[in-house]
Amino acid sequence: MKNLKKQMTTWTPSRVLLFGFIALIALGTILLKLPIAVHDGLRITWIDAFFTATSAICVTGLTVVDTGATFTVFGETIIMLLVQLGGIGFMTVAMLVYLMLGKRISLRERLILQETMNAGSMEGIVRIIRRTIIFVFVIQTVAALILALHWMPEMSAGQALYYGVFHSVSLFNNGGFDLFGNSFQNYADDLIFNIIAFILVISGSLGFIVLAELYDYPRLRKLSLHSKVVLSVTGILIAVGAIFILLFEWWNPHTLKNMSMEGKLYSTMFQSISTRSSGTTTIDITNMNQVTQFFMIILMFIGGSPGSAGGGIKTTTFAILIAAVWAMMRGREDVVLFRNRLSKDLILKALTIIFLAIFMVLSVAMLLAITEDQPFLAILFDTTSAVATVGLSMGVTEQMSEFGKIVLCFAMFIGRLGPMTLAYALGSRREQSLYRYPEGKIMIG
Repeated sequence: MKNLKKQMTTWTPSRVLLFGFIALIALGTILLKLPIAVHDGLRITWIDAFFTATSAICVTGLTVVDTGATFTVFGETIIMLLVQLGGIGFMTVAMLVYLMLGKRISLRERLILQETMNAGSMEGIVRIIRRTIIFVFVIQTVAALILALHWMPEMSAGQALYYGVFHSVSLFNNGGFDLFGNSFQNYADDLIFNIIAFILVISGSLGFIVLAELYDYPRLRKLSLHSKVVLSVTGILIAVGAIFILLFEWWNPHTLKNMSMEGKLYSTMFQSISTRSSGTTTIDITNMNQVTQFFMIILMFIGGSPGSAGGGIKTTTFAILIAAVWAMMRGREDVVLFRNRLSKDLILKALTIIFLAIFMVLSVAMLLAITEDQPFLAILFDTTSAVATVGLSMGVTEQMSEFGKIVLCFAMFIGRLGPMTLAYALGSRREQSLYRYPEGKIMIG
């Protein structure tokens, strides 16, 4: 027992996150399997409970059962809490309790927080944690109240408040879960709902460090390079995504053709924002054109921003890739963003993340293509959604075999932690090489 405790106190931050997520998934699975978690007359298998818990803690939103029709208020609350913990990070909540109790945050705990928030340094990490909790509480509370008031004409006050809280948590944390059964397709042309959803999803996908800098901007009039890249790439992706989806689906009678102009604009904007992280929809994805579905795979693969509830390779990684390609095409040695030169190590890390993500998506998709009798585009779509922790589905996930569901669970888990974090957690301590090999040349291109 002493040896186990000693080993745990020497765990790396990556290993703490790894086993912390595993423990929460196990706890969530047990709670969702309890009889009080499902409606009378229904039962849920251990695999389905495990899948739902994994999807919730990894803030993915892929489902194998109808959340609202299957789970009771108790079960839905468990899902909501798992989404909240997965979105802001369980270590963030733990450190909040520490701060409330007046305890000091040790160096090791600050390192874990740095890993949780995906921050570049430990400087000001505790201050960011405090602000993160404030941002989460204020944004979700205000959004929940507005949604509750908006839904009261169509349901009871108690149910409207409950729906407001649940969907506020789900949207802000990019969880992808809903209680309506068809996501938000009934609110495609609802201006108030769309505005609240846009704010929640974008806030949750920017990253808490960016939110903190935006909060300080009126006073400091200064943004870091990280925030500039995140905000610019996010804005470009939202605009480009909305335009392409609008063009691809304009004449599709099953999606946009019969909608009002307001509905077309709201739906394409919602889908452009949601596809990269949230996993909710106001359009039936299965009826979209194949070119739109493939374009959405690209958006899902890019995902949200570092330190946020979003998944994917992240907007900053994508920006570094584009900047590196542009510099190479122009024959420049330095890769520059906003008049800042990027280090070679940062570029190599970005390329490594992209390669590992592509390898993960293709490996899982090919494996599922062998075991599941489904169209490959649909399998690739749901696989990318799982790895990028988005939650959109073309209806393949709920029809998968138990083996396929387990494979997607591992895909969501690795996608949420990140393949490099997982490698650091399971690998041995990195050692500094004492020598370097001579430089060689090889022809490429």
